[in-house]
Order: sequence, then C-alpha cells, then structure tokens
Amino acid sequence: MGKFTEFKLPLKSMPVGTRTFDYHLDKQFFVNMESSDIHGADLDVKVTVTHKADVYDLHFHVAGTVVLLCDRCLDAMDHEVDTTYGLSVKYGEAYCDDSDTLLEIPESENYLNVAYMLYDTVALTIPIKHVHAPGQCNKDMSSLLRRHKVSNASAEEYGAIDEQMVDEMDSIGGASDFTDPRWDALKGLSSAGSGDDDA
Repeated sequence: MGKFTEFKLPLKSMPVGTRTFDYHLDKQFFVNMESSDIHGADLDVKVTVTHKADVYDLHFHVAGTVVLLCDRCLDAMDHEVDTTYGLSVKYGEAYCDDSDTLLEIPESENYLNVAYMLYDTVALTIPIKHVHAPGQCNKDMSSLLRRHKVSNASAEEYGAIDEQMVDEMDSIGGASDFTDPRWDALKGLSSAGSGDDDA
C-alpha cells in the first residue's frame, strides 16, 4: 500500500451527485511529504465532490493546527488552520493543469489522488514569518537575542568607521585609482584580440 493511497478519489466510478470524503492529517502525512516546515499536525479534512455531466467540482475544507518552529526562538508553536480550496476536474486527452480552477486528467485515470492538493492547501496558510505571540518565546533564547542586539549596536559603530575610512580614501584618490588585477588581465586579452583582427 502506497503512502498516499487513501487519498485517491474514485472519480470514474462516481455517479452523478454529491459525495463527501473525510480525512485526518497528522505528523506522518507531512513526514511522507518530506515537509521541512511542518513538524506536526492535527487536521480534519472534508472533501466534497459534486459530479455533474462531465465535470467534477471539488471543494476542500481543512481545519485544525500544525506545529511550526518559531523563527525567533526555534521552539515549537501551534499555527491554526481553517481554509478552503475549490477546483473543477474533467477528463481529457492528457494531463493539463494550465488553469488555476480546472484540472484535466487522462481518460485512462480511474482515480485522482488529492494528497498533494491537500498539502499545498495547508502549506499556503503558513505565513512567511512565524513567531510566538509576545512573551511566549523561549526565555533563554530571548535573553541571547537581547545580548546579540547589543553587540550589533557596536557592529553598526564599526560600520560607520568603515564608511569614514572609504570617504577618506576617496578624498585622496586611493579608491578611484584602485583596479582589480583580474579585470586588468581580461582587458589585456581583449585588446590583444583586437590587435589580431587589425593584422
């Protein structure tokens, strides 16, 4: 039995009408997906399929929590998920997903595996930056971050000194006279090549 066999919808054998499929996504689902962001999950999924004529309308509803790592303190944190997604599916000559709202699958396919659609639906709910609410970060890590900020302040002072040195070099012509010897060598090759053309 494959990792995602349970997520195969039997479209070809589905009569006209509406049918609902329920799934539960846990940590193992995201391990199988080789997700590096999601470290745990407790998600309930409802997939409603409405078959009418030659089109299957799919409606996904995913609700629950996933476990992420806080970008600030690296401790685990819960992220609430409550999202929906809709897609229409029809049979055609070949697989085609050019449209965001319509998926064509070959006539030879009896099933549609929705595992990756479910994964994408959850992944799109995760913000680019995920951090604990104020005051909930790991206290030891927060203390280290505060100390690091203090050291960064002195680094900024060093940066100001560096800029002052560059300004002084410009004023005496040191910076403008400097050239990279690698570029000089390339320029030499270029001028040598143009000399050959003249000959």
